[in-house]
Amino acid sequence: MLYRKFDAKKYERELKGIFQELFALEKIPRNKLKKILSKYPKDGDSIFSKDQLIHGFEYLKKKSVIAKDKRLPEILKMKPTRTISGVTIVTVLTKPFHCPGKCIFCPNDIRMPKSYIATEPGAQRALNNRFSPYSQVYNRLKALHQIGHPTEKIELIVLGGTWSYYPRNYQVWFIKECFRALNDFDPKHMQDLSPEQVNKNKFNTLNEQIREQTGAKTYNDLIKTKEYKEKFSQFITQGEKAGWEDLYKQQEKNEKSRARCVGLVLETRPDRLNPEEVLILRKFGATKIQIGVQTLNEKVNTLNKRLESKKQISNAFKLLRAGGFKIHAHIMPNLYGATPEIDRESYKELFNSENFKPDELKIYPTSIIKYTELHDLFKEGKYKPYDLNTLTDLLADCIEMTPEYCRLTRIVRDIPSTEIEAGNKRTNLRELVENKLKAENRKNENIRAREIRGEIVTADDLHLNAVKYKTVLTNEYFLQYITKENKIAGFLRLSIPNKIKNINPITKELDNSAIIREIHVYGPSLNLGKGSTGEAQHLGLGTKLIEEAKKITKDSGFKNLAVISAIGTREYYRKRGFVDGELYQFIRL
Repeated sequence: MLYRKFDAKKYERELKGIFQELFALEKIPRNKLKKILSKYPKDGDSIFSKDQLIHGFEYLKKKSVIAKDKRLPEILKMKPTRTISGVTIVTVLTKPFHCPGKCIFCPNDIRMPKSYIATEPGAQRALNNRFSPYSQVYNRLKALHQIGHPTEKIELIVLGGTWSYYPRNYQVWFIKECFRALNDFDPKHMQDLSPEQVNKNKFNTLNEQIREQTGAKTYNDLIKTKEYKEKFSQFITQGEKAGWEDLYKQQEKNEKSRARCVGLVLETRPDRLNPEEVLILRKFGATKIQIGVQTLNEKVNTLNKRLESKKQISNAFKLLRAGGFKIHAHIMPNLYGATPEIDRESYKELFNSENFKPDELKIYPTSIIKYTELHDLFKEGKYKPYDLNTLTDLLADCIEMTPEYCRLTRIVRDIPSTEIEAGNKRTNLRELVENKLKAENRKNENIRAREIRGEIVTADDLHLNAVKYKTVLTNEYFLQYITKENKIAGFLRLSIPNKIKNINPITKELDNSAIIREIHVYGPSLNLGKGSTGEAQHLGLGTKLIEEAKKITKDSGFKNLAVISAIGTREYYRKRGFVDGELYQFIRL
């Protein structure tokens, strides 16, 4: 658990001196912070780290050495970008489980759910909590609170393998436990959930041990072996029982809890989606679905044993959009058999075809990882990764082609370079590509590049802009409040069915309804009820966007407007006239 080895009591005198000097200053430049820390050394010869200072701050507040209303100095917040987009993100991983796919590029680390690697940061947290959803959520909230981040508005991201392939009882239990952790979390009375220390030596050698003992090679074969099950049981939480009613009770509690789920993200494969499965995703409370597209080139798809067709990908987009979900796609340039030209055409099709058009996108250039078929092809000389110039040229073209309604969440995956046998190892690849675009005076209009972040704005600085585009099912309206420099302060996604008498393929509840699929207002995440100093989150932009969506819906001939609300945003919509349906909220126009 974070900070457990730091004894704040031992350093009370030094910590008190540091904070007295910090609070005496109006602004704290970094060089001034360093001088103050040097003045009060730890053990006479070293300076306190940020996490130790934050822990010390909480300790002194509890002892009333520091006034209860004192706020942590901003300069001590670690990674402020975690909450600059308006919500605090908590990511959890499911346990290892076999996967329906056979992708040749996918990592085969049997210590983790399929496609993840044990050395990735989120994976390490999952292991330390023995894959317990409750402990992962609770301890992450605790850590975020201790480093100065708000914990009242949470986007919960569930990663790991193919969600829709896990047993249903495990899924229900997992989500129920996530909500239970959110509901139990209280910053004023935090539990110590430090799990028993994992034996890292046994864990680190598990991959090699099981392979040597069993002779099995593929992920699915390895995790089915008796040897694996016996050895891995010590690293995982036991007891995975819950019913739907147990989940619904926790969801209802979360509507008014201290840590509310304002977005739930699940990850699955396009070929696992059908109307029944999409409806189940909604019952979990999901609002956004991540799906792996990887490529729209059928030949490349086949060569990489992706086992899903373009038709299945198109159908997944159609069903998710009909259900009102935000669609977060993943693509992978430089797969086996691909060329830069093929990758460019695939990317163009992703946004030009009415079958696709994702709301968010992760671009993961292919990495060669040990124990994969792609690694074997690389060693045989049958596969060669793009060089840096080729890759940056390709990615620059992709970013330039990205429409302003899409957010490019990531341009490179967070895989430690020590795990990559060949391919891109640069963690700052996005920065390199964006600098290239800037130097060449080329456009970069995706949402992430335009976010207003922590800037101070007034209503007079903003104007409403509407981007309209078509899909096979809908006319989409991307309503955005932007500055004259095209910086985005808030947006709303509105789906208007192509036909006024519309039979929704997911649920009758959405028949003849337009759907608000997302509302997002930028600026630092603030705890519920807290005021701001001019950030976009508190200019009433959400309400204004809803009013515009109502007007467009009515003008389009529809009398019902639905919203795919998260569990923790139901109260927000009720206050704006929406009433509860079974899985969605509605307003009659």
